[in-house]
Amino acid sequence: METVEAGHDDVIGWFEHVSENACKVQSETLRRILELNSGVEYLTKWLGTVDIEKMDDYTLETHFTSLVPIVSHADLDPYIQRIADGETSPLLTQEPITVLSLSSGTTEGRQKYVPFTRHSAQTTLQIFRLSAAYRSRFCPIREGGRILEFIYAGKEFMTQGGLTVGTATAHYYASEEFKTKQETTKSFTCSPQEVISGGDFGQCTYCHLLLGLHYSSQVEFVASAFSYTIVQAFSFFEDIWREICADIKEGNLNSRITLPKMRKTVLALIRPNPSLASHIEEICMELESNLGWFGLIPKLWPNAKFISSIMTGSMLPYLKKLRHYAGSLPLVSADYGSTESWIGVNVDPHLPPEDVTFAVIPTFSYFEFIPLYRRQNESDIGSDGDFVEEKPVPLSQVKLGQEYELVLTTFTGLYRYRLGDVVEVTGFHKGTPKLSFIYRRKLILTINIDKNTEKDLQRVVDKASQLLSRTTRAEVVDFTSQADVIARPGHYVIYWEIRGEAEDKALEECCREMDTAFVDYGYVVSRRMNSIGPLELRVVERGTFGKVAERCVGKCGGLNQFKTPRCTTNSVMLNILDDSTIKRFRSSAYN
Repeated sequence: METVEAGHDDVIGWFEHVSENACKVQSETLRRILELNSGVEYLTKWLGTVDIEKMDDYTLETHFTSLVPIVSHADLDPYIQRIADGETSPLLTQEPITVLSLSSGTTEGRQKYVPFTRHSAQTTLQIFRLSAAYRSRFCPIREGGRILEFIYAGKEFMTQGGLTVGTATAHYYASEEFKTKQETTKSFTCSPQEVISGGDFGQCTYCHLLLGLHYSSQVEFVASAFSYTIVQAFSFFEDIWREICADIKEGNLNSRITLPKMRKTVLALIRPNPSLASHIEEICMELESNLGWFGLIPKLWPNAKFISSIMTGSMLPYLKKLRHYAGSLPLVSADYGSTESWIGVNVDPHLPPEDVTFAVIPTFSYFEFIPLYRRQNESDIGSDGDFVEEKPVPLSQVKLGQEYELVLTTFTGLYRYRLGDVVEVTGFHKGTPKLSFIYRRKLILTINIDKNTEKDLQRVVDKASQLLSRTTRAEVVDFTSQADVIARPGHYVIYWEIRGEAEDKALEECCREMDTAFVDYGYVVSRRMNSIGPLELRVVERGTFGKVAERCVGKCGGLNQFKTPRCTTNSVMLNILDDSTIKRFRSSAYN
């Protein structure tokens, strides 16, 4: 234990030092990135052959930001595609790129490739160590314990040029750094690699749950990349707990597990345990009959100290159900990152997820911040649809309370890359800003002059789901939306999957509630003028969002990378939703 604690103190000491000197560290980080990638085609195009070693930090930053343009993925895509096709000349990085990551799919559009290098895995290991160190101050865990970790590596494939493509999490779980992480943190996942990389969400989840219960007395905490995954897993458990009990009793594995490697590995780990099976069965019968599965996690894993996952942003709607399963266990929000780069660490794990902020790690990337202001009218100069933008500023110049869009320059070949995340500076940790994630930019519902963001939509759905909970015994499990611009007039369509029974009258009221809860002036005026039609609520059958996730898992490689888009134009997703719609309601507001 002393070794682990000493390691925690070391990594926290390192972060405190770089935070204290964040501005200087950022200059050093930019210099290191440019020196490591000096002479690559992309940088030469903009910077020429200038000798950056002769420049001081201020001159280098000024030179870089004045000559290299701010870009989106589309601008870098031709270079990344050449790499994917097998071109080996240094296009974006001097280090050869042999692996590409798929973006998470939060935003609309086709899958994006992002370069993945050894640096990507190393920063993941570093932030996991740092996060574990801060968590240990709040919820210390026993050395040698296990984690019930719902992780899915997904399937990888090869590009035409022979590069491996998969999700960033798939690459990480297959890396040496993942093994190192378990050794250095002295916490071991319940499931072996054959389960993690199984490639079938249902079979993997069943085995995660089975092995989690097999090792139940050793489990120190429950974790996944996203809270959505944990909620999905325990919702699944409600339906299959009897099958799991039978497997534990007999030391067998249900016929639903058909993947040979997974089946063989799991069977080698478990043994008949009738007493454990009886104990679990007794608890589950009580949970099912009397408690509505409230407190499922601490009852079945009595030594668990907390639950950890990403719980902010688009994961906020799952907190209510996660708290239901967690009972009295603390919810610890995991750190802030993207496929492109890790960004910040949660240095206050004791805070509830709604209040969590993330301290920027100044060594991971060079960060810039585009100041954003709400557009007041259509003629605002510098307006980019939803915001008025100002010139980007470095980390040293961010202001408390200001909203920004993040811009990254990474070690993996992304230069002044717009991430699309809107954040607010809510404070400082030493000299580094603490960010609150607001939402993904451009995820908006719009038909006419109306502009509603993901945050606006989430607030509206929260309001209506509270009405549903007050008036019925039903709850909203998941949701998404689309702006139907084909219909005349166009209107918003919101899809709900609900658990429990709700009368049509109650759902009609919820539909009306959502329509009136959009307060964007453009929407209100358009509704009053009937240039936007009545909002439509479509209720889909149970399991629909699971089908959507499975379809995306098939395309994207892993549920760890899947987050339900809150607004979609994806025809495949909309076809699944529309085919599964069992009830439709139109708002009576503004009549």
